[in-house]
Amino acid sequence: MTKNSLIIGGIVVVVLVVVFFAMGGYSTSDNTDGDSMESKSEVSVTLSTQNASGISGTATISDVDGKAKVVLSLTGAPAEISEPAHIHIGSCAEIGAVKYPLISVLGGVSETILEVSTETLLGSLPLAINVHKSAEEVSVYVACGDLLASLAE
Repeated sequence: MTKNSLIIGGIVVVVLVVVFFAMGGYSTSDNTDGDSMESKSEVSVTLSTQNASGISGTATISDVDGKAKVVLSLTGAPAEISEPAHIHIGSCAEIGAVKYPLISVLGGVSETILEVSTETLLGSLPLAINVHKSAEEVSVYVACGDLLASLAE
């Protein structure tokens, strides 16, 4: 082989490696469920009982295709009543305006894909995830959890 052939071959290898990584050939995601997740980051928030409702659970926030996916899983929630849920500005102690509406909880579960990334969502802390008793009694909170800066790190 000539010196020029070796140089060209080296350039081709470098280009192929760059293209491989640019096309997503390598992933640091811990994706095991088949979803095309862009990030391995996942935030879990404990939703505590409010107003003696007996309802508690977790909210899990992950990034799916560049959008924040919020999954609520509640225990003690009524199976037949739709419970509105939102991400509010502020904290559970000082709840503010609705920042992002979520799909209402039914039978203890809800899954919402927001039109913002997890990074954008967590960049607007403090926020609280709040579940309401029903559409008719939206002023009664049954569960709430704070998204804290420490969760976003």
